[in-house]
Parts: sequence; structure tokens; C-alpha cells
Amino acid sequence: MGRPDGEEADVQQVRLAYGRAGLTVELPDDAAVITPVEHAAAADVPAELRRALREPVGGAPLRERVRPGQTVAISACDGTRAQPRHLMVPAVLEELDGIVRLEDVVVLVATGTHRANTDAELRAMFGDEVVDTVRIVNHDSRASDTHRWMGTFGDGVPVWLNEQWVDADVRITTGFVEPHFFAGFSGGPKMVAPGLAALDTVLVLHDAKRIGDPRATWGVTQGNPVHDDVRAITAGTDVTYSFDVVLNTAQEVIAAFGGDTLEMHAVAIERAREVAMAPVDAPFDVVVTTGSGFPLDQNLYQSVKGMSAAAQVTKPDGLIVCAAACEDGFPDHGSYREVLTSAASPEALLELIGAREQTVPDQWQVQIQARIQAAHRVVMHTDHLTDAQLAEAHLAQTTDIAATVAEAVAEAGPDARVCVLPEGPQTIPYVKDPVAPHPTLRSGRPPATGPKS
Repeated sequence: MGRPDGEEADVQQVRLAYGRAGLTVELPDDAAVITPVEHAAAADVPAELRRALREPVGGAPLRERVRPGQTVAISACDGTRAQPRHLMVPAVLEELDGIVRLEDVVVLVATGTHRANTDAELRAMFGDEVVDTVRIVNHDSRASDTHRWMGTFGDGVPVWLNEQWVDADVRITTGFVEPHFFAGFSGGPKMVAPGLAALDTVLVLHDAKRIGDPRATWGVTQGNPVHDDVRAITAGTDVTYSFDVVLNTAQEVIAAFGGDTLEMHAVAIERAREVAMAPVDAPFDVVVTTGSGFPLDQNLYQSVKGMSAAAQVTKPDGLIVCAAACEDGFPDHGSYREVLTSAASPEALLELIGAREQTVPDQWQVQIQARIQAAHRVVMHTDHLTDAQLAEAHLAQTTDIAATVAEAVAEAGPDARVCVLPEGPQTIPYVKDPVAPHPTLRSGRPPATGPKS
């Protein structure tokens, strides 16, 4: 890919998902641009959502699982996720109409350990009508007096769940399914734990041993210690109905799935795999990635997912350039910044985290980030974090992505290979196994360039 000295390289214009408006950059014309396979939205999205509630993958339709007079709790993603809550929650409420009263329904924002969403954010997420007619509660993992003890599940996970979830007669999860950088895939059982779990439960699910397992990575569920325990928690704590969608790059609903949680989720995963995972023949010297634009790239914490997607196909010591607006900073809430800046280097952070007897909140994100930075050079492009702030995070800053890439290509030599992930973690590349390209993602084995433990 390199050019002889003095010869100007041809370039292509690539639009990156960045913040609320996007960002166009000039990159080498022979760079591999990997985007999700284009899929049209469902022809009639409301009808597709109704179908998933009435024609489940497994078990009875939603209305047949609910009786008059029962109380209902609905779990939904928080504001960092692109779930079409404004469509999905009304679809559920419509199915429940005539069976339960709206005053007996609570929508629980499954924040996990994230901050609560504001009223303005809730209105943007759910729509004014839902906010004005249904009680919406932000889950708070740190409010210990708002959880119920459920027992020990999976590989010794002590489980406390949101009391309003546990106390409801009917428990409905709503979410969307996409590859997840250490849980395999989002949606389904994750809408119970970690979504509605107490901090002590999340800390065990995200401890250094589980996160450090090479099977705790994109696209792997069976044998993934995080996902195995998440499934065990959901299976043992009685979810009434689960409702997930798969989205295209425009965040439109492609397909909807409903029914018994684990059976439904397994089917939705295969659809999401087709949409959001892409094989490549060999790793690259330079990979340009993003935080997937708003709402996911609101902070550096979430942008680690874009780095992780790139790391799957970046050569050892190769360059990762991650464009993420980070309008919410590190963020300042939670422990991510404190943990990230608590050691002098990524290698020192890995040593520190690995030696801990007790998991610290948000150390899992730092552990993954440090592992990526220990193996690759990572440079950020962001409008809302200064060079000094990024230096605290052991990261460099670039104001000119094109120039940074061109310099790296020149350094790598005439055979340099460049890859671009314009949608960041919305498409997860993997180096295909020439003998068995698909089983690497289906059998529980990690991709060939999966995270190093």
C-alpha cells in the first residue's frame, strides 16, 4: 500500500460515524472499508414489532402470559444505547392494553453501573407520551437498599436484582442485539444482569479473571465466562417475556424477536451476526475506527468498544486511530477515570488489576483498554477531551486523521495495509480461519486475533 518516495498517494473520502454530525476524512484509496452489510428496514416496523410479541420464537405470545390485575416491569436500555425504545415500549403497552392498567406498569432503565438518565434524555429515549403516562425509574446499582437477594448463580455469582423488577408479577425485557466486546452479544439476558443488578453482582460478572479470558470477546457466547453466567442468572430468576430487535446502520429495525429469553436470544444472535460481523484475510498495519457516533461515542469509556473492534484485526504494535466525540468526557461519574489514571502505563494497569483481590467498579473497561494499548499504539481524535486529559489515559491525540494515517503508512513500508471501520463496533471484523472460518465464532473459540489475556 505504500508509495515510492515523492509519489503522491491516491485517496478516498470516507465518512466516519462521529458525534452527532459525522466526520469525513481522506484515507488511502486501497484501504479496506468495512461496514455492516446493508439491510433495509422492515417494510412495516410496527407490524414487525407486533409479530414478535404475538408469534414468539419460543413459548406463548405475550398476551397469553399476562393476567388482569398483575403488575408489570419492563426493562429497557439506557441512553448510551441505540435501542428504539420509543417504538418498542409502546408496542408492549399496546399488547398489554385491556389486561393491565398503566398505573401498574413500571419501565426500568437498565443502566447497569452507568449514570441515571435525565428527564430530557428520557423524553428523547421513550417519547413524551410514555414519560407522561408510565412510571419510569432509573436503575441504581449502588443503592443497596433497592435490591433483592436472589441467590448464587453460574460460577459463584452472588445475585441481587432491582426490587421493582423482582416484585413485579410480569417481567419483560426489551433490548437490541449486536456484538458485545466481552459478553459476546448484547440484548436478551443482559437486560436482567448486569442491566438491573446490584453493583456487587456486576463486579463479580466483570472481574479480572472473566474479562481476561480470551473467550470473553466479540461474537462468542457459549464458553464465554461472562455470557455463561449472565444466561444462568436470567434462567434462574424467571423472566416472563423477552423482546429484542436487530438494527441496521441507520438504527432502523430490520427484524424483531420475542419469546422465552434464551431461545429468542439465540435466534436473534444469528441474525445480528449476519448484519454486524465481517471476515478479513489478514491483519492490518493501521486501523481507523470510531465510537459509532452518537449516542455511543458520548464518552471515552464507551469508545473502548471501537478500539476493541479495531484490535481484532490490527497487527501487533500496529496503529489504531479512534474517532469519538466524547461530549460527556471520560465521563466524570463512575470509577473509570480514577482507575485509568491510577498507574503509569497500560502494562502497569494490567498488573495492578490482575493483582486485585476485589474488583473495582469500571476496572473491566480499563482492563480491556489497557490490553489493547499494551499490544497496539492507540491515537484518539476527539473534540471534547484535551491532549492533557488523553495523556492521563495513556493516549495520544490527533487533529488530522488523514495525516496520522499517511505517516503510519510511510513508516510501515510499501506493503502497509490499512483498514477503516466507519461505524466502529457496529461491524466487528475478524481474521478468518482458512480451515474453518465460521466455527471460530460459533464454537466458543475466540477469533484468531482475539484479545490477549
